[in-house]
Amino acid sequence: MTSGLWELVLKGVWVTVQLLVCSALLGAAVSFAVGVARTHRLWIVRFLAGLYTEVFRGTSALVMIFWVYFVLPIAFGWQLVPLWAGTLALGLTYGAYGSEIVRGALNAVDPAQKEGGIALSFTPWQRLRLILLPQAVPEMIPPFSNLLVELLKGTALVSIMGMGDLAFSGNLVRLALQESAEIYTIVLLIYFVIAFVLTRGMRGLERKLKTGTNKPVGSTPDQELDRAQTTGVGGAVA
Repeated sequence: MTSGLWELVLKGVWVTVQLLVCSALLGAAVSFAVGVARTHRLWIVRFLAGLYTEVFRGTSALVMIFWVYFVLPIAFGWQLVPLWAGTLALGLTYGAYGSEIVRGALNAVDPAQKEGGIALSFTPWQRLRLILLPQAVPEMIPPFSNLLVELLKGTALVSIMGMGDLAFSGNLVRLALQESAEIYTIVLLIYFVIAFVLTRGMRGLERKLKTGTNKPVGSTPDQELDRAQTTGVGGAVA
């Protein structure tokens, strides 16, 4: 490929990274807000959070991008640039999946920990911030890592708006060179490299969060039982 075509591909990589970061930040905010709301003591809050989750988890991300970019301006008069339209559609869609990760991790915390916070007269916010999240967040990292990789692959959907992401740029180069095998192999490798960096980074974050907990990263329930029997952590085992 010529230097100009390589420059086009690199610009596509940059757009993809921008979209990934923006939609991941929005998705993370939505995940924690909705996930925490799904464990709220008020049923109406749980209902609304569950309704959001079911709607966005049950609709196509591709159709959601179409809706945000083409229907939203007609319905409300808000014309978003492709980057923000893609960020909104992907962030809200993948945030719905992330909210289930947050809800599951919070519910997996030992009930005795919650009862201890109540016994200490902690407010619900204090119990969440000081007791639940410190224990739940490390358990969220592996599924969030998978979801982040899925989000990376989902960014290719914005090419339908004519946005110059990696997939769109790769297609332009293919049309210019009339060579499908070479350019799509390069595009696949670039996606793989980005995904590999993401998974390694999330693995490092998981290890850092679990530092000092005496719980090995990626430990299995059998390994945890052996550790409890050896160290006495978690009480006596019959």
